[in-house]
Amino acid sequence: MDPDAVRCDVAVVGGGLVGAAVARGLAGRGLSTAILDEGDVAHRASRGNFALVWVQSKGLGMARYGAWTRLSSDAWGGFARELREETGTDVAHRRPGGFSLALSQEELEKRQSALVRMHNQPGWIPYDFEVLDRAAVEREFPDVGLDVAGAVYCPLDGHVNSLRLFRALHESFRARGGRYLPERPVEGIARDGAGFRIKTARGPVLAGRVVLAAGIGNARLAPMVGLSAPVRPQRGQVLVTERCAPFLSHPMVTLRQTDEGSVMIGDSAEEAGLDERIGLGVLGAMAERAVRMFPKVGRLNVVRSWAALRVMTRDGFPVYDRSEDAPGAFLATCHSGVTLAAAHSGPLAAMIADGALAADMAPFSARRFDVPAAA
Repeated sequence: MDPDAVRCDVAVVGGGLVGAAVARGLAGRGLSTAILDEGDVAHRASRGNFALVWVQSKGLGMARYGAWTRLSSDAWGGFARELREETGTDVAHRRPGGFSLALSQEELEKRQSALVRMHNQPGWIPYDFEVLDRAAVEREFPDVGLDVAGAVYCPLDGHVNSLRLFRALHESFRARGGRYLPERPVEGIARDGAGFRIKTARGPVLAGRVVLAAGIGNARLAPMVGLSAPVRPQRGQVLVTERCAPFLSHPMVTLRQTDEGSVMIGDSAEEAGLDERIGLGVLGAMAERAVRMFPKVGRLNVVRSWAALRVMTRDGFPVYDRSEDAPGAFLATCHSGVTLAAAHSGPLAAMIADGALAADMAPFSARRFDVPAAA
């Protein structure tokens, strides 16, 4: 017996956007749920994301991911309303549709080709998108730069205030009876009767089920429960300007104006290991592209910049798994914690509460990496 151990139905390892969304959903289904969080020392992608709820470029190479992304995007309106009703926090979700601007005709044709190939995949559920020439883009955005050749538009895209979302998920989780346990890095996970004994820096946690949602930390944790999480860190850098009068009515894949008026610029993907430092060369290249898209951005002062580590698999798609060696152990890892938050808090949490992933989640299993790629 461990009189001082924390006991719960489900322990969610990781308190970022993915873990908080799943834990909120589990707590809302009547399960006593605890979040075991490493704390502010964690390499937390949730602090540095770009806050898009994005559909248009998701799914080339895996049709199921396209459907999963759209399901979450479609659910986001109701999800945001629930969070506001439960916590009083408006996460500023807007879904006006999103643009991907192209700075050359070649770039525009490449994006169009990728979308066509994506929509021609077996099992793909089609949705509307438009390829716009420069004149059409200029009608929508009179301030667009001369270098913009055209754009792709998708009405399913949107964005949020991601820091408010992070706060609201944790507030909702606690309002539903969940327990948040900070500074609890997990040192080991072992079977304990019908459940799990989780060794942490602040004592053991005994849980009937465990969900690994620790981002890049899942690579270390997954083998403890007979799973595999082939993830790596990928650095992304962000610039934020001072606030200004609204001029961007829609989010763009690398540029958006927040509900508070600042402009966020994010246009990098670097293989830098665990290095979270910013680099002036990359930031300068990002700023230069943003100014080519909208010259007025060049007249704004930059007030913040940061780098954060995305959670990436070899093919870029999420991993969701249930352990066969340790029944009751689940894995959830992805780099789209904002876009997929509604799906994680809704259908994914429901599956975990029921004790099994649905059959149509099979494409997300890490077992896909055990199959040699076709020549």
